[in-house]
Amino acid sequence: MLNLVLFGPPGAGKGTQALLLAQTFNLVHLSTGDLLRQEIAAKTDLGRIADEIISKGELVPDSIVISMIESKLKEPKTTVGFIFDGFPRTVPQAEALDELLARHQRKVSAMLCLDVVKEELIGRLLKRGLTSGRCDDMNAETIENRINVYNEKTAPIINYYEKQGKYYPIYGIGTVEEIAENLKQTVENI
Repeated sequence: MLNLVLFGPPGAGKGTQALLLAQTFNLVHLSTGDLLRQEIAAKTDLGRIADEIISKGELVPDSIVISMIESKLKEPKTTVGFIFDGFPRTVPQAEALDELLARHQRKVSAMLCLDVVKEELIGRLLKRGLTSGRCDDMNAETIENRINVYNEKTAPIINYYEKQGKYYPIYGIGTVEEIAENLKQTVENI
């Protein structure tokens, strides 16, 4: 079973590339961002809490995210695996994902990391904010905070997967198709 973690800073193109990888390899796309936005749109208790946290550019607590992932893993699906988009974001989440997958007789096959420079990220996110209406993409200060949170709390999981021999850096600048092809070739050679 192929289980991929698609990783990178906010604005790196994870959502776009995750969908393409899911189609290419028949994977279920698990986007914690999408799951949280669904909760926010439905105005559930979880959605209201998440909205307050996300609007500050901060990370939603592990317990909430992990329980959402587990419920998705339990759903019956005919697939060869999963692609995790936006999860894990911390070393404790990566450890929890490994434990969760082990309970389901699965494991992470690879962590694909999209590398994109900060200036490019800010430009992409501000542009996305204009077209998507996402409040966390409309303010340069919030975007800067999100990138700082990524560098402080999320980037350390690179070392976690690197120690397991599962870290694969991918240059994240170019056309969508060029990046998708690089990702595809990397997965095929795992």
